[in-house]
Amino acid sequence: MAKKFVPKKRISFFNLIFKIIIIVLIIYLIYFLYNSVNKIKLANTNEEFLKQLLTSQNYLLEKNTVSPLNDLTNKLKKNITKNPLLLLENFYHVPIETASDLNLVIQPTEYIEDPKPEVQDNPQVYLYNTHQLEGYSKENLEEYNITPNVMMASYMLRESLNNQQIQTVVETSDMTTFLNSQGWNYQNSYKASRYFIRDALKKYPNLDLIIDIHRDAIPKKSSTIKIDNKNYAKILFVIGEEYKNYKKNLALANNLNKKIEKKYPGLSRGVMKKKGQYVDGVYNQDLSEKIILIECGGYKNTTLEVYNTMEVIGQIIKEYLEET
Repeated sequence: MAKKFVPKKRISFFNLIFKIIIIVLIIYLIYFLYNSVNKIKLANTNEEFLKQLLTSQNYLLEKNTVSPLNDLTNKLKKNITKNPLLLLENFYHVPIETASDLNLVIQPTEYIEDPKPEVQDNPQVYLYNTHQLEGYSKENLEEYNITPNVMMASYMLRESLNNQQIQTVVETSDMTTFLNSQGWNYQNSYKASRYFIRDALKKYPNLDLIIDIHRDAIPKKSSTIKIDNKNYAKILFVIGEEYKNYKKNLALANNLNKKIEKKYPGLSRGVMKKKGQYVDGVYNQDLSEKIILIECGGYKNTTLEVYNTMEVIGQIIKEYLEET
């Protein structure tokens, strides 16, 4: 007896759509849970973030990679709710040189406390930030209470040098608080940092190098370089010419610049001499022939790019100190 033919049931269009929606929801749930776990791991303050970063090397920085969904979300967010300050880039041309004299703080940040305070009796290097609140890119850190700035760069460089047995200290006094206590405005920042440099010179008479670390206001394409598949924030040495012995500071900057160019061509934008109207022209470098100013990256550089650069500068400083 022949078997009766029973046609297979066809999946309706609506059932197919329903199953696709369920699969998408499951994928989104997994993604949400994964992100939640990562969020727990990542610190939610500048100090915690930096402390974990300095302890676990690039572990936290690797979280700066962008997932496709986050990338799309970030782009939409930027287009819909643009920061008016960032629109300055569209109509305010900043030449490819230092913009510190313009006192342009495109991304306001907060003071960062020392994540790893240490007592150094006889440091060789003193780091400070005249403009402590100059910020870096918050890309991929928007969900967290983290606002990277030049103070982070100083702490990174200190860690790099201390790991090489070069005792280094960072000026942790709050420049903004000090300015306010004196009734000074932002334009008096170099006047404020001068107070702390003098104090440091008295406290640490054997300093071999004093660095004022800034962040420039140039576009990302001008402030970034890739070397051996690794992104770095470019640097620029700035030396004022409006004081008597500036040539000694200039010689120091040229020496360090040549060492960097030899090992990492293109990482440095060179040595810029500054004088004349609308610039400081001294940058407190008249206090010591060992003082230099370094612009590290621009406002769109990431924490990882700055970190990579600070590691290089640490190596170059060690080489320089071993020769002197």
